Amino acid sequence: QVQLVESGGGLVQAGGSLRLSCTASGRTFSNYAMGWFRQAPGKEREFVAAINWAGYNTNYADSVKGRFTISRDNAKSTVYLQMNSLKPEDTAVYYCAANRAYWGPDKRSYPYWGQGTQVTVSS
Repeated sequence: QVQLVESGGGLVQAGGSLRLSCTASGRTFSNYAMGWFRQAPGKEREFVAAINWAGYNTNYADSVKGRFTISRDNAKSTVYLQMNSLKPEDTAVYYCAANRAYWGPDKRSYPYWGQGTQVTVSS
């Protein structure tokens, strides 16, 4: 089992920045690819970004390319999501997720999930 805890969410004005963190425990963090997803009210959970176990392969949703950056620190068992130029449509609960070998957009491939952190972007 992998336990994931997100932090760093909050309220920010449009154009601002936030950095989300997700800290893992329970298994060797460097064995897992990590992803970020988000879910807005009334919408399905959608892919945001993912990173492979070593951090040299990343994948982004078109809606966040050029604004968000995923990174990881295996020594700290933590994955980050740096979010810049935030827009009101980025408002959602953000979740991190883990799986052994896949860093793509299919949420069904991620067996481990955190509890989520709320991000609200005001206009």
